[in-house]
Amino acid sequence: MEIAPGAFHFKRHLSLDAQRTLVAECRALADGPVPAYVPIVRGGGRMHVRMLCLGRHWNGKTYAYEPARSDFDDLPAPPLPDDWKTLARDVARAAGMTGIAFEADLCILNYYDADGRMGTHQDKDESERSLAAGVPVVSISIGDTAQFLFGGLRRRDPVEKLPLESGDAFVFGGPSRLRFHGVSRIIPGTAPPELELTGRFNLTFRQY
Repeated sequence: MEIAPGAFHFKRHLSLDAQRTLVAECRALADGPVPAYVPIVRGGGRMHVRMLCLGRHWNGKTYAYEPARSDFDDLPAPPLPDDWKTLARDVARAAGMTGIAFEADLCILNYYDADGRMGTHQDKDESERSLAAGVPVVSISIGDTAQFLFGGLRRRDPVEKLPLESGDAFVFGGPSRLRFHGVSRIIPGTAPPELELTGRFNLTFRQY
């Protein structure tokens, strides 16, 4: 479903088996040697998610990417798995992004519990070249349904509310690359029971 030029919502894009595999991989990474953590951002506020960056680390205090987590524990960002790169590339192609070269080199993995949310923002910390080319962001949702907010290029533009369910993919690139977006709430108990997951994992793939 095309939400706006360059923005596509793929409902139930991933099979249950694929989702189950991702849940296991997300858990292993989030609780691994470089664990997910709750970032403190510029101004001292705490985010309402646990975050783990793969490939490159996003620093919540400087709003810049770096090799290691200098805002937290100085541990290096874990590598982005090759099968995750392939997943992101396949979703981008399904959205018809063949005219834009997309090779994810980083992924921000967020875990939302029942109180998780994300204020509306633009993803604009990638390189100038990537942003100018409209290289897409590819998002994968696993677990409880999120109420996703998708606005315009200005903060005051109207915002559309979309439920992102487990297995959904969302892509925004080209003219929609810098649209404001966020998550206003998580709907507990909506994850497929087969996943044995409380809360939501969200993977957003980008090309720096």
